[in-house]
Amino acid sequence: MSVSRALGELAVGASIALTMPRLTLAQKPGAALSATERTIVKSVDAHNADALALLTKVVNINSGTMNFAGVRQVADVLGAQLDSLGFKTRWVDGSGFHRAGHLVAEHSGAGPKLLLIGHLDTVFEPDNPFQKLERLDDSTAKGPGVIDMKGGDVIIVYALRALRDAKALDRMNITIVFDGDEEESGSPVELARAALVDAAKGATAALGFEDGAGDPKTAMTSRRGAGSWALKVTGTPSHSGQIFTPEIGAGAVFEAARVLNQFYTQLGHEQYLTFNPGVALGGTAVTLDSTGTVGNASGKDNVVAEHMEVTGDLRTISPAQFENAEKTMKDIVAHPLPGTHSEITFETGYPPMAPTAGNAKLLEIYDKASRDVGSGGVTAVDPAHAGAADISFVANLVPMSIDALGLSGHDDHTDKETADLRMLPVKTKRTAVLLFRLSNVPEPALKRHTP
Repeated sequence: MSVSRALGELAVGASIALTMPRLTLAQKPGAALSATERTIVKSVDAHNADALALLTKVVNINSGTMNFAGVRQVADVLGAQLDSLGFKTRWVDGSGFHRAGHLVAEHSGAGPKLLLIGHLDTVFEPDNPFQKLERLDDSTAKGPGVIDMKGGDVIIVYALRALRDAKALDRMNITIVFDGDEEESGSPVELARAALVDAAKGATAALGFEDGAGDPKTAMTSRRGAGSWALKVTGTPSHSGQIFTPEIGAGAVFEAARVLNQFYTQLGHEQYLTFNPGVALGGTAVTLDSTGTVGNASGKDNVVAEHMEVTGDLRTISPAQFENAEKTMKDIVAHPLPGTHSEITFETGYPPMAPTAGNAKLLEIYDKASRDVGSGGVTAVDPAHAGAADISFVANLVPMSIDALGLSGHDDHTDKETADLRMLPVKTKRTAVLLFRLSNVPEPALKRHTP
């Protein structure tokens, strides 16, 4: 397809321009769509009942991260859907990283490579009483993983089905990765995310289908990374009457308090940086398990504490912010109170998805697609309100990334997790038109606007 034909048929010149025109009040929804895009939209409406049925089916399969059989069962259901659309699906066994595994689906075509990201697992294991989808009324339903993120998985499937119905899927180059351990990543994480990282190679854009902020008028162009830290402090044990003397010093608890106070004083007001101390144990004897979440402490008020352990997370907007925070925290720890010694260690965990010009450009294209299908504009979520997600592992490998394209709702990770079912066809139409436009814009034209 020539450049002029592509731009003429799809009306995507505005989509990739640095300044994009907006719909006027007089413009009817769908007026800016091409004939192919109108067929795509009609297909989504025609198959919405089927999409709801698929959503119910996968939500009703327990796929808590550690329920390996359930995770695989959801993969089998979604894999069959993708097989019917001409994708080649394969299962990546997770035994090497102590999880069920991942579903990868590939569709070869002449267009730019696009990476779609979902996940199969939920936070609700088989012993949780929250197990089935329940319709609350004609537009809402609650269920385990209905928005986080089985709704997003269904949006992927039915956006692709609409593209197939419009005879637009054949030329598309799409790889889908449905991770089986997003909610509780396997270890080592490098192996657990190897399939996702490999799928990102050569991709022009990465699209994540998490539920995000739950507001259909928003998407995410950046996410903070989630790492962790562990502080261990030792003091000199003694009768409490000797605390603060030159021979005994301040004790472990005061030293830990000093460190935490300095963390807050020096770093507590930096934008997008947080470092929450989640567990703190101090006394004569302290034990903390390998997860840093469960432990015991014992001591007496007339004995100077010998030990103090604190674990916490560390969230940053960029690798540079993580490195700077780590350096500052280590410097603080390196100057202990008399008679004490402190050590701190860090784990990087989920990397950040830093805001980039490419991500902002992809949001503009998505925003235009949303306006053109009649569902209004889309703006970026403040990353202060965005947690970590799988897209962060590939955001630095792909010129353009965006997340939170999944089903809207609220209270995910709780037994009140609820979806707005009216948004299922809306989000599916947006996604399908976005994929169509990205696949039919010449790749050099896209990359010119993703510095």
